[in-house]
Amino acid sequence: MKSVVLLYETCCIYEIVITNYFLQCTGHEIVFATLDGKPVTAQEKFSINATCALNEIDPKEVELLLIPGGDISAIDNEEVYSFIRAVMDNKQLVAGICNGVDELDNAGILEGIDSTHSVRDALVVGDYVITARANMYVDMAIAIGKKMDLFVDASDLQETIDFWKYHKTFN
Repeated sequence: MKSVVLLYETCCIYEIVITNYFLQCTGHEIVFATLDGKPVTAQEKFSINATCALNEIDPKEVELLLIPGGDISAIDNEEVYSFIRAVMDNKQLVAGICNGVDELDNAGILEGIDSTHSVRDALVVGDYVITARANMYVDMAIAIGKKMDLFVDASDLQETIDFWKYHKTFN
């Protein structure tokens, strides 16, 4: 199974770095997909090489589809919507943060479920959909980790929470 990160011009990488770190550290296959398989430049000016084009991925092989925020106009189309719906049809996890939530809404998968578009919460974790506001990138990563059983046990989870949410690097 693959964890797919949908990249596009101006996507916000900082919103998904911790999630990607958790996935990589736990041995999950991470695929960076763009619509055309070509590199993109993120909002932070990082140039990111794609693993492949989105249409080269079988939605049945996706365990997580992660969509960062940014100017989604480049991915706001039926090809992406169909892929999102196909992952959902397979009852796999779909997560969107910031404007990535707009893409999930545009695909029609937020209808009838709680999300950051329908409730005031900054992070909403459902059975197969996680939505988060931009400032919730740590909380979203932890929520994805819980859903995907990325933590060894309760102690590992607590250590992770303590580090990422409460660790102070400067006194």
